[in-house]
Amino acid sequence: MSETGAAIWVVVPTYNEAENIRPLTAAILAALADATILVVDDSSPDGTGGIADELAEADPRIRVRHRTAKQGLGRAYLDGFSVALAGGAAIVVQMDADFSHDPTALRPLVGPIERAEADLVIGSRYTRGGGVVDWGLGRRLISRSGSLFARIVLGLSPNDLTGGFKAWRGTTLAAIPFDGIHAGGYVFQIETTFRASRAGARIREVPITFQDRRVGQSKMSRRIIVEAFVVVVRLRLEELTRRWRERRQPT
Repeated sequence: MSETGAAIWVVVPTYNEAENIRPLTAAILAALADATILVVDDSSPDGTGGIADELAEADPRIRVRHRTAKQGLGRAYLDGFSVALAGGAAIVVQMDADFSHDPTALRPLVGPIERAEADLVIGSRYTRGGGVVDWGLGRRLISRSGSLFARIVLGLSPNDLTGGFKAWRGTTLAAIPFDGIHAGGYVFQIETTFRASRAGARIREVPITFQDRRVGQSKMSRRIIVEAFVVVVRLRLEELTRRWRERRQPT
């Protein structure tokens, strides 16, 4: 349990993270000793799932969810969220497995929820005190412009909408209709924040420094960028269409 007695689950999707999973789980538990870590592995060919099983056998705070195929980051998170909520999680943290999200930032991330100040906390690269390191100009522009585009089109207030380091109040996360989420890649981050915001969630940003992955290759691709554009526009069109239909219904 956390300092306020809330059960914290940290959901970590993995695919080919064999070099990272041991030090990452150790670092997470050093920051949140009472947390439960759920590794969601998409049948990594490098043996990540097997290493996670070994860690789980040695430490009851670590659990593993094996998936039969690689189905996208968003689907892995939704699967992990469902397991965490069914396990009684009061706070659910989502983070990458490649150390781009610093485990030492976990306590500040969950703090606003523990203090009943927020329902969703975003680890933000683009709020005062946040930043990125080891990124080229091109990737910086793509990330910043993606968040700005989503903010304008969807009318959202957070500065960092594409980041995946977040803490959720369990009840807030449970209220999101998982079946209605159609994003499979990084735009999943935008879509879940959008749905939480429209449901009235109190959203806060805390500054983080994002560092490019220590080992392995980035999973960013042109397909992911195109998907983000398409889904953001689709979300707005769906919302406008729904409002138009509601106005046309007889009172």
